[in-house]
Amino acid sequence: MIEATTYRSGRGVAQEAVTIAAPGPGQIRVGIRATGVCHSDLHIVNGDWPAEEPLVLGHEAAGVVEETGPGVTGLHPGDRVVLSWFAPCMRCTNCAAGRAWLCTGTTALSNTLPDGTTAFNDVAGEPLWPYLGLGTFAPAVVVPESAAVKVDDKLPFTVGALLGCSVTTGVGAVLNTARVPAGASAVVIGCGGVGLSVVMGLKLAGANPIIAVDLSPEKRAKAQELGATATIDPRQTDLAAYVRDELGGVDYAFEAIGNEKVIETLPGLLAPGGAAVLVGMTRIGARSSIDPFDLADQGKSILGCNYGSSVARVDIPRLARLHLAGHLPLDQLIDKVRPLSEAGAALEELAAGTGLRSVLTP
Repeated sequence: MIEATTYRSGRGVAQEAVTIAAPGPGQIRVGIRATGVCHSDLHIVNGDWPAEEPLVLGHEAAGVVEETGPGVTGLHPGDRVVLSWFAPCMRCTNCAAGRAWLCTGTTALSNTLPDGTTAFNDVAGEPLWPYLGLGTFAPAVVVPESAAVKVDDKLPFTVGALLGCSVTTGVGAVLNTARVPAGASAVVIGCGGVGLSVVMGLKLAGANPIIAVDLSPEKRAKAQELGATATIDPRQTDLAAYVRDELGGVDYAFEAIGNEKVIETLPGLLAPGGAAVLVGMTRIGARSSIDPFDLADQGKSILGCNYGSSVARVDIPRLARLHLAGHLPLDQLIDKVRPLSEAGAALEELAAGTGLRSVLTP
């Protein structure tokens, strides 16, 4: 029996005693050492994304392999791993083409293991489903082998947790989705964990200028520490007028909030030929109105970004190496480390927009 943070529709977030099964074929048990608190969990709690089944929350984590099931050959007990919430099937056309982030065979979005089951049950023996196939707000999880990526033993667990979602999404949006060249100009709207990762990715790519936009003075200051060349409080400065008057538009505009009204403003920030990159996830059913003539006439584009267009098995170890080499100061994203039992309080702080990235440890 272990304690986990769960979500039940109508009952909200709670700490529950749960049981966890042994790993089955192709599965591993991972002891969680650190797990990040991400907006995707908040979307579930807020009702932005429907969740009919009871869930064990959490999807951004790092830990140690404790046990392997039959048929697992690439990982062994004692391996340090980062968990990827989008476990690819490794069989569909997109996986075969190297686009694992577009896998059509994954069951992660159905909140199940690949065989349609769950390793979690409540005290009554009823199933609890792992959010995004992981359910990392628990001391241990059972996941498919394809969801776990081995990393260098020197990588801190707290940093590794962020590689499971926010950092891979944000840096990947720059390097993989947009492929930003050195010297390109960019604006980043929203400086939470993902937006700050976009800023770091832009600095790594050699973009200049990098304009970071957020309501929070704390987050704007952190963005400047991490590579932004200018910061803007949109309540004090008209962003569109600033970008137009100072730069004639930017080459890339990244939206890292998931706000449909903000998304509508992105084409107006772009120089001719520029690209808007949608990194933040909106509520399901959200709609944005955009002038198609402006897009066509000015050769502008809008790029959707899922998980930073990343192949976890390739990109997560690469980002880990960049951190260990001093090129990505990912530890600076973390402003609070709290016990796993405080996941509910951490989600409330995230909803209030305070702080940077919270990490939970058992």
